[in-house]
Amino acid sequence: MFKLSAIVLSSLLSLIHPFFVSVIDMKHNAKDKNLEVSVRVFIDDVEAVLKKNYNSTVDLSKSTKDAAVNNFIAKYIQSKLQLTINGKQQTIKYIGYEIQKESAWIYVEVNDIVSINSMSIKCNFLYDYQTKQTNIFNIKANGVEKNYKLDFPNETVSFSW
Repeated sequence: MFKLSAIVLSSLLSLIHPFFVSVIDMKHNAKDKNLEVSVRVFIDDVEAVLKKNYNSTVDLSKSTKDAAVNNFIAKYIQSKLQLTINGKQQTIKYIGYEIQKESAWIYVEVNDIVSINSMSIKCNFLYDYQTKQTNIFNIKANGVEKNYKLDFPNETVSFSW
């Protein structure tokens, strides 16, 4: 009974006080020499921030092949997520996105990463949409996972292995 009450209360609170969070998973693939990055975010948050930044109505659920939508997402994520690996600024390559229930998974990668000893991240993803935004990082390199919660207005975090 207590668990059911807690679930109902939590659900009601989320309706009264919505939360704004993205989960950014990064995994170094040593075999392919790249960093695989997936960003999970609520669809309506992405649509709203793209509309705000590019003055265009965006519907992510229509087609993941829409060139204009993919261009907006690529430009936005490349402007909001910067990675420095082993002291070198990296170029993020946009792969695409997919819809999973109320969330969108956005996929990007960084190529030619043989090993990772250090990583600095500058991220202000969705900060221009909501000042309550939290970005949660889960990063795996060299068999070790590191995690960090980046809350507005903080934009940077560094890791070393």
